[in-house]
Amino acid sequence: MATRAKRAAKRRAALTRERILRAAINLADRDGIESLSMRKLGQKLGVEAMSLYNHCQNKVDVLDGMVDIVFGEIDLPANGVDWQIAMRKRAVSARQALLRHPWAIGLMESRATPGPATLRHHDWVLGTLRTAGFSIDMAAHAYSILDGYIYGFTLTELTLPFSNSEGAAGVAEIAGNILEGFRPDEYPHLAEMAVDRAMKPGYKYGDEFEYGLDLILDGIHRAQDSV
Repeated sequence: MATRAKRAAKRRAALTRERILRAAINLADRDGIESLSMRKLGQKLGVEAMSLYNHCQNKVDVLDGMVDIVFGEIDLPANGVDWQIAMRKRAVSARQALLRHPWAIGLMESRATPGPATLRHHDWVLGTLRTAGFSIDMAAHAYSILDGYIYGFTLTELTLPFSNSEGAAGVAEIAGNILEGFRPDEYPHLAEMAVDRAMKPGYKYGDEFEYGLDLILDGIHRAQDSV
Protein backbone atom coordinates (compact mmCIF):
# COMPACT_ATOMS: atom_id res chain seq x y z
CA MET A 1 0.00 0.00 0.00
CA ALA A 2 2.82 2.39 0.90
CA THR A 3 4.58 1.64 -2.38
CA ARG A 4 1.41 2.29 -4.35
CA ALA A 5 0.92 5.60 -2.56
CA LYS A 6 4.51 6.58 -3.32
CA ARG A 7 4.03 5.82 -7.02
CA ALA A 8 0.86 7.91 -7.09
CA ALA A 9 2.64 10.77 -5.33
CA LYS A 10 5.49 10.56 -7.83
CA ARG A 11 3.06 10.77 -10.76
CA ARG A 12 1.40 13.83 -9.24
CA ALA A 13 4.77 15.46 -8.62
CA ALA A 14 5.84 14.84 -12.22
CA LEU A 15 2.63 16.34 -13.57
CA THR A 16 3.12 19.53 -15.58
CA ARG A 17 0.91 21.64 -17.81
CA GLU A 18 2.95 20.60 -20.85
CA ARG A 19 2.55 16.93 -20.03
CA ILE A 20 -1.19 17.33 -19.54
CA LEU A 21 -1.63 19.15 -22.85
CA ARG A 22 0.45 16.60 -24.77
CA ALA A 23 -1.61 13.78 -23.29
CA ALA A 24 -4.82 15.61 -24.24
CA ILE A 25 -3.59 15.99 -27.81
CA ASN A 26 -2.75 12.29 -27.99
CA LEU A 27 -6.23 11.40 -26.79
CA ALA A 28 -7.89 13.78 -29.25
CA ASP A 29 -5.74 12.53 -32.13
CA ARG A 30 -6.73 8.96 -31.32
CA ASP A 31 -10.37 9.23 -30.29
CA GLY A 32 -11.57 12.67 -31.42
CA ILE A 33 -12.10 15.85 -29.46
CA GLU A 34 -15.63 14.84 -28.43
CA SER A 35 -14.23 12.00 -26.33
CA LEU A 36 -11.87 14.22 -24.36
CA SER A 37 -12.76 14.74 -20.70
CA MET A 38 -10.82 15.62 -17.59
CA ARG A 39 -11.60 12.18 -16.19
CA LYS A 40 -10.16 10.37 -19.23
CA LEU A 41 -7.20 12.70 -19.25
CA GLY A 42 -6.50 11.90 -15.62
CA GLN A 43 -6.77 8.18 -16.34
CA LYS A 44 -4.26 8.45 -19.19
CA LEU A 45 -1.82 10.26 -16.91
CA GLY A 46 -2.43 7.89 -14.00
CA VAL A 47 -3.77 10.58 -11.65
CA GLU A 48 -7.09 11.72 -10.28
CA ALA A 49 -8.86 14.29 -12.44
CA MET A 50 -8.69 16.80 -9.60
CA SER A 51 -4.89 16.80 -9.86
CA LEU A 52 -5.16 18.34 -13.32
CA TYR A 53 -6.71 21.50 -11.92
CA ASN A 54 -3.41 22.40 -10.25
CA HIS A 55 -2.07 23.08 -13.75
CA CYS A 56 -5.14 23.80 -15.92
CA GLN A 57 -8.11 25.86 -14.80
CA ASN A 58 -10.70 23.76 -16.63
CA LYS A 59 -11.35 21.94 -19.90
CA VAL A 60 -11.54 25.24 -21.80
CA ASP A 61 -8.05 26.05 -20.57
CA VAL A 62 -6.90 22.62 -21.77
CA LEU A 63 -8.39 23.26 -25.22
CA ASP A 64 -6.69 26.68 -25.36
CA GLY A 65 -3.37 25.04 -24.57
CA MET A 66 -3.87 22.24 -27.11
CA VAL A 67 -4.61 24.72 -29.87
CA ASP A 68 -1.58 26.77 -28.89
CA ILE A 69 0.64 23.71 -29.28
CA VAL A 70 -0.77 23.04 -32.76
CA PHE A 71 -0.11 26.65 -33.77
CA GLY A 72 3.42 26.18 -32.48
CA GLU A 73 3.90 23.24 -34.87
CA ILE A 74 3.32 25.44 -37.92
CA ASP A 75 6.56 26.59 -39.53
CA LEU A 76 6.98 30.33 -39.88
CA PRO A 77 9.83 31.28 -42.27
CA ALA A 78 12.43 33.77 -41.11
CA ASN A 79 11.92 37.48 -41.66
CA GLY A 80 13.10 38.77 -45.01
CA VAL A 81 11.74 35.87 -47.07
CA ASP A 82 9.59 36.93 -50.02
CA TRP A 83 6.00 37.14 -48.79
CA GLN A 84 4.63 34.67 -51.36
CA ILE A 85 7.26 32.08 -50.47
CA ALA A 86 6.65 32.69 -46.77
CA MET A 87 2.86 32.42 -47.07
CA ARG A 88 3.19 29.26 -49.18
CA LYS A 89 5.48 27.53 -46.67
CA ARG A 90 3.26 28.56 -43.81
CA ALA A 91 0.12 27.26 -45.59
CA VAL A 92 1.71 23.91 -46.46
CA SER A 93 2.94 23.49 -42.88
CA ALA A 94 -0.47 24.47 -41.47
CA ARG A 95 -2.22 21.83 -43.58
CA GLN A 96 0.25 19.20 -42.41
CA ALA A 97 -0.34 20.15 -38.77
CA LEU A 98 -4.12 19.96 -39.24
CA LEU A 99 -3.85 16.56 -40.92
CA ARG A 100 -1.90 15.34 -37.88
CA HIS A 101 -4.55 16.79 -35.56
CA PRO A 102 -7.93 16.66 -37.39
CA TRP A 103 -9.84 17.77 -34.29
CA ALA A 104 -8.08 21.16 -34.35
CA ILE A 105 -9.71 22.61 -37.47
CA GLY A 106 -12.87 23.71 -35.68
CA LEU A 107 -10.93 25.12 -32.72
CA MET A 108 -8.00 27.03 -34.24
CA GLU A 109 -9.77 30.36 -34.60
CA SER A 110 -12.31 29.93 -31.82
CA ARG A 111 -10.25 30.61 -28.72
CA ALA A 112 -11.29 33.59 -26.58
CA THR A 113 -8.02 33.44 -24.64
CA PRO A 114 -5.36 32.52 -27.23
CA GLY A 115 -1.92 31.48 -26.07
CA PRO A 116 1.50 32.91 -26.98
CA ALA A 117 2.13 30.63 -29.98
CA THR A 118 -1.30 31.49 -31.37
CA LEU A 119 -0.70 35.22 -30.98
CA ARG A 120 2.83 34.94 -32.39
CA HIS A 121 1.50 33.09 -35.44
CA HIS A 122 -1.14 35.68 -36.24
CA ASP A 123 1.25 38.55 -35.64
CA TRP A 124 3.83 36.96 -37.95
CA VAL A 125 1.33 36.57 -40.80
CA LEU A 126 0.15 40.15 -40.53
CA GLY A 127 3.69 41.45 -40.03
CA THR A 128 4.97 39.61 -43.10
CA LEU A 129 2.21 41.06 -45.25
CA ARG A 130 2.55 44.57 -43.85
CA THR A 131 6.34 44.50 -44.33
CA ALA A 132 5.73 43.49 -47.95
CA GLY A 133 3.73 46.68 -48.46
CA PHE A 134 0.19 45.42 -47.90
CA SER A 135 -2.25 47.95 -46.49
CA ILE A 136 -4.13 46.93 -43.36
CA ASP A 137 -7.20 46.19 -45.50
CA MET A 138 -5.25 44.12 -48.04
CA ALA A 139 -3.48 42.22 -45.27
CA ALA A 140 -6.86 41.38 -43.73
CA HIS A 141 -8.21 40.26 -47.11
CA ALA A 142 -5.17 38.08 -47.83
CA TYR A 143 -5.19 36.50 -44.37
CA SER A 144 -8.89 35.69 -44.58
CA ILE A 145 -8.62 34.19 -48.07
CA LEU A 146 -5.61 32.04 -47.19
CA ASP A 147 -7.00 30.71 -43.93
CA GLY A 148 -10.38 30.02 -45.51
CA TYR A 149 -8.63 27.94 -48.15
CA ILE A 150 -6.32 26.12 -45.72
CA TYR A 151 -9.06 25.16 -43.27
CA GLY A 152 -11.69 24.49 -45.94
CA PHE A 153 -9.47 22.31 -48.13
CA THR A 154 -8.14 20.31 -45.19
CA LEU A 155 -11.63 19.76 -43.78
CA THR A 156 -12.80 18.49 -47.17
CA GLU A 157 -9.74 16.27 -47.43
CA LEU A 158 -10.35 14.76 -44.00
CA THR A 159 -14.01 13.99 -44.69
CA LEU A 160 -13.54 12.28 -48.07
CA PRO A 161 -14.45 8.57 -48.14
CA PHE A 162 -10.81 7.73 -48.85
CA SER A 163 -7.48 8.93 -47.49
CA ASN A 164 -4.25 10.10 -49.09
CA SER A 165 -2.54 7.08 -47.60
CA GLU A 166 -4.75 4.83 -49.71
CA GLY A 167 -3.50 6.58 -52.82
CA ALA A 168 -4.94 6.04 -56.26
CA ALA A 169 -6.30 2.61 -55.30
CA GLY A 170 -8.66 4.09 -52.72
CA VAL A 171 -9.81 6.84 -55.08
CA ALA A 172 -10.31 4.36 -57.92
CA GLU A 173 -12.36 2.06 -55.71
CA ILE A 174 -14.71 4.85 -54.62
CA ALA A 175 -14.96 6.27 -58.16
CA GLY A 176 -15.65 2.81 -59.51
CA ASN A 177 -18.41 2.26 -56.97
CA ILE A 178 -20.00 5.57 -57.94
CA LEU A 179 -19.81 4.79 -61.67
CA GLU A 180 -21.57 1.49 -61.12
CA GLY A 181 -24.61 3.39 -59.93
CA PHE A 182 -25.38 5.17 -63.21
CA ARG A 183 -24.83 5.07 -66.96
CA PRO A 184 -21.80 7.10 -68.20
CA ASP A 185 -24.06 9.14 -70.49
CA GLU A 186 -26.32 10.02 -67.56
CA TYR A 187 -23.66 12.17 -65.85
CA PRO A 188 -21.03 12.49 -68.60
CA HIS A 189 -18.85 15.14 -66.97
CA LEU A 190 -18.70 13.28 -63.66
CA ALA A 191 -17.81 10.06 -65.48
CA GLU A 192 -15.12 11.87 -67.46
CA MET A 193 -13.56 13.31 -64.29
CA ALA A 194 -13.60 9.93 -62.58
CA VAL A 195 -12.10 7.97 -65.47
CA ASP A 196 -9.68 10.52 -66.90
CA ARG A 197 -8.40 11.97 -63.62
CA ALA A 198 -9.47 10.47 -60.31
CA MET A 199 -8.89 6.88 -61.40
CA LYS A 200 -5.51 7.57 -63.04
CA PRO A 201 -2.49 5.93 -61.36
CA GLY A 202 -0.82 8.20 -58.82
CA TYR A 203 -3.76 10.54 -58.31
CA LYS A 204 -4.10 12.01 -54.82
CA TYR A 205 -6.69 14.58 -53.90
CA GLY A 206 -4.22 16.22 -51.51
CA ASP A 207 -2.03 17.18 -54.46
CA GLU A 208 -4.70 19.70 -55.43
CA PHE A 209 -3.85 21.79 -52.38
CA GLU A 210 -0.63 23.38 -53.59
CA TYR A 211 -2.02 24.01 -57.08
CA GLY A 212 -4.94 25.92 -55.62
CA LEU A 213 -2.67 27.68 -53.13
CA ASP A 214 -0.47 29.00 -55.94
CA LEU A 215 -3.52 30.31 -57.80
CA ILE A 216 -4.64 32.16 -54.68
CA LEU A 217 -1.20 33.62 -54.00
CA ASP A 218 -0.93 34.79 -57.61
CA GLY A 219 -4.35 36.40 -57.34
CA ILE A 220 -3.39 38.18 -54.11
CA HIS A 221 -0.16 39.32 -55.78
CA ARG A 222 -2.06 40.83 -58.71
CA ALA A 223 -4.56 42.51 -56.39
CA GLN A 224 -1.72 43.99 -54.33
CA ASP A 225 0.06 45.28 -57.44
CA SER A 226 -3.12 46.99 -58.62
CA VAL A 227 -3.54 48.96 -55.39
